[in-house]
Amino acid sequence: MPSLRLFATVTLSLVMTHAFAAGAGPDYPLAHRSDTVDHYFGTAVPAPYQWMENLDDPKLRQWVKQQNALTARQIGDGNTHSFIHRRLTALEDVPSESVPVERGGRLFYRTNTGLQDQGVLKMRPVNAKADTKPRVLLDPNTLSSDGQIALMGAAPSPDGKHVVYALSQGGSDWQTLHVLDTDSSQSSDDVVRWVKFSNLAWTHDGKGFFYSRYPAPDKTNEIADKVDVQSLYYHRLGTPQSADKLIFTRPERSGWVVGGRVSDDGRYLFISFNQGTSSDNALYIVDLGDPAHPTIDARPRALYTENDAAYQPIGVVDGTLYLRTDKDAPKGRIVTTPLARPGQTHWQTIVPEGDAVIDGAMLAGHRLLVERLVDVKSRLSLYDRHGKSLGRIDLPGIGSVGAVHAESDRDTIYYGFTSFLTPGVIQRYDVATGQQTRLFAPDVPFDADKYTTDQVFYRSADGTRIPMFLVHAKGLKHDGRNPTLLYAYGGFDASITPHFSKSIATWLDMGGVYAVANIRGGGEYGQAWHHAGMKANKQNVFDDFAAAAHWLIDNKITDTPHLGIEGYSNGGLLVGASITQHPDLFGAAYAGAGVQDMLRYQKFSGGALWAPEYGTSDNEKAFDWLIRYSPLANVKAGTCYPPTILTTADHDDRVVPSHSYKFAAALQHAQAKAADCSHPVLLRVDTQTSHGYMPTDKQIDRAADILTFMSQHLGAQPPGDEAPSSGGETSVSPGASDNG
Repeated sequence: MPSLRLFATVTLSLVMTHAFAAGAGPDYPLAHRSDTVDHYFGTAVPAPYQWMENLDDPKLRQWVKQQNALTARQIGDGNTHSFIHRRLTALEDVPSESVPVERGGRLFYRTNTGLQDQGVLKMRPVNAKADTKPRVLLDPNTLSSDGQIALMGAAPSPDGKHVVYALSQGGSDWQTLHVLDTDSSQSSDDVVRWVKFSNLAWTHDGKGFFYSRYPAPDKTNEIADKVDVQSLYYHRLGTPQSADKLIFTRPERSGWVVGGRVSDDGRYLFISFNQGTSSDNALYIVDLGDPAHPTIDARPRALYTENDAAYQPIGVVDGTLYLRTDKDAPKGRIVTTPLARPGQTHWQTIVPEGDAVIDGAMLAGHRLLVERLVDVKSRLSLYDRHGKSLGRIDLPGIGSVGAVHAESDRDTIYYGFTSFLTPGVIQRYDVATGQQTRLFAPDVPFDADKYTTDQVFYRSADGTRIPMFLVHAKGLKHDGRNPTLLYAYGGFDASITPHFSKSIATWLDMGGVYAVANIRGGGEYGQAWHHAGMKANKQNVFDDFAAAAHWLIDNKITDTPHLGIEGYSNGGLLVGASITQHPDLFGAAYAGAGVQDMLRYQKFSGGALWAPEYGTSDNEKAFDWLIRYSPLANVKAGTCYPPTILTTADHDDRVVPSHSYKFAAALQHAQAKAADCSHPVLLRVDTQTSHGYMPTDKQIDRAADILTFMSQHLGAQPPGDEAPSSGGETSVSPGASDNG
């Protein structure tokens, strides 16, 4: 057993220091360095910037303001920035649609004219003529003048008469639910608060829905306040939230999350109970009885409680449960079992585990629809309900299937598709006839024929074979000097599949190469791949990423001065660990909303939910591996780190901004001790935005700043006559880089 945690924090006087030696680089804002020291199991860890965890500190707010001003000056508004901003705006200024959801003979979807901050929720009859004008149900752009009230999700009732929708302030993970009548487009008085990390599931009578919530947070610290026990409730329309019925809670299980889903036929409520972000879950079921008159008073019945694998219900047909699981099948399989006898001894495997990962499954038109990942590329297949193969659905190309919507009693499947060179399209497939129709394709001003996508495989430090996509212009010269951006994520069982991005398209138009390494920690090859990059195995993630960089250099795609790395959230952690472990390998780095302090992440907001992925410093064994790679703990004075830009948002309540604040201050201070190191470390903080949402204009501004920074340090230039003339641009020549 690990020893009891011996933890103490001692805070002495605050010492004001200058973060960078005069003349060696940018004149950084002053940052206090305190004498705070944390003690973990006999190890003293200095924490000079721990005061930055108080997001309301006036000194911190002033420091952030000064950092933003410095970043704006460093990036400038020259020709390169102007080109990038114009190009991003042009690519964004194109009408788009979401994959529709069919309910009660109506289609529900969102549209955006291009530069609107948010998509507008609309509805139209399923069989409407092409020129039928849809009805606007909710335009979130009218809810606030600055785009700060965000529509985060919407779920129509089975009869299509109501929609429950979630709003948040500035895209916060905290959401408030409202209900509108689809005939009148008017919202009712129903208001449900303190919802976070919840799906929404209607009963089939259309009179109420299940949702997950937390207790109300500390009003003075909603951003960083740690979430604790999540519970599942049922809200009946027309009643106050105080009357909502508690369906499931386990107050002794702090940091666990619960979600409800109603079966297609409305008979059953499935309850999934997970430890934080772990994909392993317990599964419970509630018999709601007659779907037209459901009874929500029945007690949940346990189906699987071991939490040793994923147990994901697909549906129930004639008393038979269909289940997708990775129990004894790391890449997934589909089994059936009598609902009355759900034990594993009664399982019948109808779609066995194979070389490809089973990434999803659902009942569709009295058939079984299965989505697989084959070397990180999507495949859709149909089976009958006994597991007999009915063939594949022809996808528009090699790429990724996005959202998929289908019902067990309906022959229509709606799905989205995209690739690095294909902006998202929407398809409709009829399972009875095999007929496929394109419902929507955006007219994006991008010439995909100029570019190509390759997939290569390379070996990591321990010999593991890792896939990587390369996107670049046709006829690429392997001269070792191509400006290249390398991206990865490596965590939480998330598969990074090909997708179209305006930023990637802009980078390609500037002659850049874009590389995506599908490193361990993700779900690209199932649970074994995920487990190989989590907890004590996390170093594999960083080794895989470094090996990708070496492959790009060894194969003359690029060299160190022209190689940039980027990542967001868990990917921001990846970038932070990579530059602290390999400061001489990269020409520039971007870390967005990164988890940079691995010793204290669990103390804030939803951070404790990530414990199954990372482990926490409360445990001695976990502390031993966390201290080795935590970016903040491994910044070394006197080291010349690559040019680096960090971004965060002041209202990010998922990865709280103090991660980026502390890391930026530490990097800036460390550069002061590095001789002849002029590499900038910049911090860019968006205001009144969050981890997963910001208005469109702010998205464009941030992307333009990041690409400009990368262009300055990696040597990318606007194409043709868009390139800056001599003396017209502030930039850093890659050939003059001190880095590597």
